Amino acid sequence: MDDKTTEWLLQSEPWIEYRTRVDLLEQTERDPKVAAARKAMLADPKIHSLIAELTNWPGAVLNSHRSASQPFHKLAFIADLGLSVNDPQGKQIAHRVMAHQSKQGPFQLPTNVPAHFGGSGRDEWAWALCDAPVIVYALIKIGLCDDPRVQAAVEYLDGVVRDNGWPCVVSPELGKFRGPGRKDDPCPYATLVMLKALAQIPELRESRSAKTGVETLLSLWAKSREEHPYMFFMGTDFRKLKAPLFWYDILHVLEVLSQFKWARKDKRFKEMLDTVTSKSDDIGRFTPESIWTAWKGWDFSQKKLPSQGLTFFVQRILKRTALSSA
Repeated sequence: MDDKTTEWLLQSEPWIEYRTRVDLLEQTERDPKVAAARKAMLADPKIHSLIAELTNWPGAVLNSHRSASQPFHKLAFIADLGLSVNDPQGKQIAHRVMAHQSKQGPFQLPTNVPAHFGGSGRDEWAWALCDAPVIVYALIKIGLCDDPRVQAAVEYLDGVVRDNGWPCVVSPELGKFRGPGRKDDPCPYATLVMLKALAQIPELRESRSAKTGVETLLSLWAKSREEHPYMFFMGTDFRKLKAPLFWYDILHVLEVLSQFKWARKDKRFKEMLDTVTSKSDDIGRFTPESIWTAWKGWDFSQKKLPSQGLTFFVQRILKRTALSSA
């Protein structure tokens, strides 16, 4: 990364400065500059607003997993930034999230699936494989990896993997609901977010299920013109740079795959990464090509100028990739 870009990131919003110091510069939490950046991050109005919203978990009844305004996406974002159970707000949020755990293990959200889609048409607590792994990921990131409740959720979710990745699976409360795809196909998004959770657990990062999931995503990239399971495409929209990393797009896939050492060496991963790096300016900055309108006011919610937030996400992927080739 160019020194000018590093300095540019350090002079940006507190959350970007904090993560740049920790993730890119490898400064420790004991460093006074890191501690100051973290304190400023937690006091920042946008971060403070997110945390305040999450303390009222779970919020509205789930109506679209893709919606960037969904609390479970915001939970993953704030956990990735560094909110911890050692923070009073983090502990409070975790308590509310874990208050509704299913008999199977995954944590539940208030959900309503209409009868014509196979559900009951009523508001009820339930889970699906396109939300449960995201919640587990967030709980692990905030420091609850060893909690028996989180471990129970991980064990169950990891156990539903098939030979071609994770399928579309929902809790019994949602009846016969299933996404728009063939029953035997893998769900690309469920596979992505399951890998995201497993990557945080050292003993599962090298597991058979993790290797199966990684191969699924890499194979879908190689066959992106022919295979679109559950209508998840890897075409023009998929390849646009977008932040935060919530849905099924190129940066989110690279962010997850880059956490698996063997994946970083795969030529298909490198092809995907080349697609992204070709969009850099001359000092390693990146400009959003698509935006989440629900995140208006954040620096990655515009498409005219290089974004410090988006650039940080790309540079973190590039740093991991550089480690595997050093």
